[in-house]
Amino acid sequence: MKVRKKKIGDKQYFYLEHSFREGAKVTKKEVYLGTKVPENIDELKTDLNYEIMKEQYLDRFESIKKNFSDEYKTMPTSAREKYLNYFMIKFTYDTNRIEGSTITLKETARILDRGVTPENKPVEDIKETETHKKVFYDMIYYQKGLSIPLILKWHRMLLSTTHPDIAGRIRTHQVKVAGSKAEFPFPAEISILLQEFIDWYHKNRGRTHPLELAAAAHLRFVSIHPFTDGNGRMSRLLMNFILNRNKYPMLNIKYANRESYYNALERSQTKKQERIFILHIFRRYLKEYGKYIRG
Repeated sequence: MKVRKKKIGDKQYFYLEHSFREGAKVTKKEVYLGTKVPENIDELKTDLNYEIMKEQYLDRFESIKKNFSDEYKTMPTSAREKYLNYFMIKFTYDTNRIEGSTITLKETARILDRGVTPENKPVEDIKETETHKKVFYDMIYYQKGLSIPLILKWHRMLLSTTHPDIAGRIRTHQVKVAGSKAEFPFPAEISILLQEFIDWYHKNRGRTHPLELAAAAHLRFVSIHPFTDGNGRMSRLLMNFILNRNKYPMLNIKYANRESYYNALERSQTKKQERIFILHIFRRYLKEYGKYIRG
């Protein structure tokens, strides 16, 4: 994507131009910027990239949904349970590892499948591995709508055995994430912002593409940062709640990809551009499930 200058007579005009390949054909999109490059050029680049990706990829997301669902339906019940358990173990490992857990993937599987606890590992990490499994399956089989009491319930389940003093409780103090430039709301704002989040979700769940809604919900929730701890894990659970509710395969943010994930989050938060993070999730989703795109 580049800014192109066009001179007509004594005047010059600027365009934002992006060329991309669609099959064997190269397509060009451009946006007129005016007689000078605007100060919000980075935001305009993000917007154009976002519109191109939506135009290109929404059909691919539908292909992923259909082909994944068709494959899933043909599985015997035991195979479906095995797949879900496999995803749960990977998701539990990665979401906790991102937050600093020392439990390995192999240890996660042993804890959750066989109840075998590793030696010389923090009890807190082991317990939060176990509780994340419980919250995950509660999220999978929950049939009613998203609400603040539900969010508080899941947070309580997640941290009740390790941090009972903050489990299921809205924070009453200001927070800061180490290494991040993002700023979070004051405690007095949180209840209102959470209700606005729930209202926004219910207003948009029938209007916005589920993958876009899931990514935006993740970003909005973690940007409210309503809890003392567990905000990242809760935001990833909420993202997968929305995907699963809409019959899309769920997305695991891998620990190995945490740097690009954190970077997209922080850029969205500091630049106030939601689409930066949504685009990141779009790309991550296509990379994860590209094998289901057919035709």
